[in-house]
Amino acid sequence: MAPDEAVVGCTGRLLIGTRGPAGPGEVLVRVRGGTETFLAWSDAPLEQGSTVLVIESRGTRQVEVIAWTDPLLGDGTGDAR
Repeated sequence: MAPDEAVVGCTGRLLIGTRGPAGPGEVLVRVRGGTETFLAWSDAPLEQGSTVLVIESRGTRQVEVIAWTDPLLGDGTGDAR
């Protein structure tokens, strides 16, 4: 399956934490006016509930993610300054 370029640059929340090179987790991504789930791969383990940024689509509903803190949310707690 071809990569899904619409998801690259979107943010999401990990439903199941990633294990780095040991295996994927699962991410719920806000895309196309709704939410969709994808297998989420990362270089380092990321905890369940973490906010992530999709940096690459691997196709077949798999994405590469990194930890993400929205710079518009102030201190990273979700409380705007």
